[in-house]
Amino acid sequence: MRIIEKIRAKQKDLNGEPSIGIAFLGDSVTQGCFEDYEVSPTEIQTVFDSEKGYHAQIKRIFNILCPSVPINIINGGISGNGAVNGLSRLERDILRFSPDLCVVCFGLNDCNLEKLNDYRNAMGEIFDRLLIEDIEVIFLTPNMMSTEVSCHIQSELCRKSAQHCVSLQNAGVLDTVLDVAKEEARKRNIPICDCYAIWKKLYESGIKTTDLLYVNHPIPPMHNIFAWELVKTMFEM
Repeated sequence: MRIIEKIRAKQKDLNGEPSIGIAFLGDSVTQGCFEDYEVSPTEIQTVFDSEKGYHAQIKRIFNILCPSVPINIINGGISGNGAVNGLSRLERDILRFSPDLCVVCFGLNDCNLEKLNDYRNAMGEIFDRLLIEDIEVIFLTPNMMSTEVSCHIQSELCRKSAQHCVSLQNAGVLDTVLDVAKEEARKRNIPICDCYAIWKKLYESGIKTTDLLYVNHPIPPMHNIFAWELVKTMFEM
């Protein structure tokens, strides 16, 4: 990918080459949300810690690989957002910064088959607008949701939220949604970093993936998968 060529050029000529910008457009996982907790009988909130998110880990990885090159991270993740939301704020949160690369990750909050075409159209337009601005794009597939309601969830409201996610995951709704996004990415020759496939492989191999999640937010160590797979994708494409 051109992002690696730009990093290489910056490493050779710190004064002559521009700084490197990598943007991330997505939902709560991208933002850096972890545990769910009940703040009122009708409201669930999450623990925010962006320094444990995969985008922060990518910055640390490049700091190891090429410590002289400053990597500027733009975190465009917002909890509860889907692709339509991401499209509506694309200019404000991503395009105006003119990053070299944008990682797009939506799907967890788009699991409504009645609005599947809205998701398809929004993902396609996000991809197109980024490419028109000559910004490289990677489509990152998310983690799985829980496949069962964890016994560790005590709040009744959180249990209801977990059960909803379980029903979507086990019915294959998330698989269908992500297949649509991958199709749109392939039409545009956009690289796909398919971390969802890795999660599915872990699950099919007997790993209790629900224990690696706070309902649908990966525990901090599992962000390593996103970070390393994204860096791998940057070097391979």
